[in-house]
Amino acid sequence: MTEEQVVLNTDKWIDNYADYMYNYAVVRVNNGDLAKDLVQDTFFAGLKSAKNFQGKSTERTWLISILKRKIIDYYRKINSKKGQAEVRMNFYDDGENEGNWLEERVPQSWDNQSEKTIENEELKSQLDSCIDALPEKYAMVFRMKTIQEFETEEICKELDITASNLWVIIHRARTQLRKCMEDNWFNN
Repeated sequence: MTEEQVVLNTDKWIDNYADYMYNYAVVRVNNGDLAKDLVQDTFFAGLKSAKNFQGKSTERTWLISILKRKIIDYYRKINSKKGQAEVRMNFYDDGENEGNWLEERVPQSWDNQSEKTIENEELKSQLDSCIDALPEKYAMVFRMKTIQEFETEEICKELDITASNLWVIIHRARTQLRKCMEDNWFNN
């Protein structure tokens, strides 16, 4: 691919990829303004390194890989501040309680809305406390895989662990979170 072709393609990045990249980022950071900033940073980084693009993947795939790196860097930066994120969790694998729980989208009833809001804030606070109580590596792996939805291979490379080690950590983290939530939230 010649340098001229790359320049021509960069002119269309915003039209072709901005919406997709924004949606990708906002799901992972749960903040529209931050997602816009990350996408903008990605485009700037892409422009700076456009001459290095070898065409081995599509432009969109290449840009998404840059965006993933920006998201990882963001979470690394705030890791000590315990960043806020949407949490998906499967508490039970079978029975009447089977299914995923997505805290940010719990169905709301029309009555007692303020009471429900307080309850959801307390639930989120308890879940954050349970995640914070995990060993540091468990919490980091859990957030990256379950909350930020990074690929297994990417997490393994980033944290220098094997895939089987990652799944053991995820299982142990979920088990500890389940116990913590049962002890501190569901049995109160």
